Amino acid sequence: MLHNLCKYRHFSRAFLSLAGRQIETSGSSTHVQRAKYGSAAQERKKFYEDVTISQGEDGRFEINLDKRKLRTPGGKLFTLPNEALAIAVATEWDAQKDTLKFYTMHLTTLCYTALDNPTQRSKDQMISAALKYLDTDTICYRVEEPPGLVELQKNEWDPVMDWIEKRYNVVIGSSSSIMGPKIPEETKETFYQHLNSYNFWSLTGLEYVITQLKSLVLSFGLIDRHLTVEHAVLLSQLEEEYQIQRWGNVEWAHDYDMYEMRSRTAAGALFVHLSSESSMVKKKLMQD
Repeated sequence: MLHNLCKYRHFSRAFLSLAGRQIETSGSSTHVQRAKYGSAAQERKKFYEDVTISQGEDGRFEINLDKRKLRTPGGKLFTLPNEALAIAVATEWDAQKDTLKFYTMHLTTLCYTALDNPTQRSKDQMISAALKYLDTDTICYRVEEPPGLVELQKNEWDPVMDWIEKRYNVVIGSSSSIMGPKIPEETKETFYQHLNSYNFWSLTGLEYVITQLKSLVLSFGLIDRHLTVEHAVLLSQLEEEYQIQRWGNVEWAHDYDMYEMRSRTAAGALFVHLSSESSMVKKKLMQD
């Protein structure tokens, strides 16, 4: 089965909006083995004209660049678990112009990571790594001064904390101590069980989101669609934004950094949704 990508572009636009906005074409891609998988500055002359999607006998989807099948940096055939994700990834390749800017292709990079698993981590190890962020979660650490920032953190972070505690029936809390709040073991167990419900691919995307926001709480809020990408990123940068409002900033540098972070965060959230149950995603899109 072979699909021409143009036929599915209207689906791709809908897919890309699931994370709250379309993925920006700016930004760099962080990877655990950057030397092998490409640095933020890596580019290559475009070597193909057409991007198509095909389905193998095993039911998995492949990306074709002209007549060449895409492969991972580790040499594996680039196969995807569902059509939804295949369309979104193919759109990244189709959007490239004369030069391939790999640092803009966040979904492709996440697929590389899921397929090659370069650090050979198990699902349990990924969950444990994600849970470690709970002990140092961005919105759990509160300042004692200045009063303006204290009030801002309370007004902006407390509603999110209230939401997640009610949503998952847990206790997290916050603290102004350098040690942070003491997270109950029951809370960690609840989140462990929740994370365990994700498949390996979805965990790869969720972990990417967590590393951008430095917050398990904000990441859950984003994935559960309680927060938009813009709001989640803003909440993760609350102290910096407060200082900028008081002292100003180098506008172009700050804006560029924000676009980069939104782009990466959106890509991670989108990857989580698209690597989950494809039939549910496709059904929703058809209804829309």
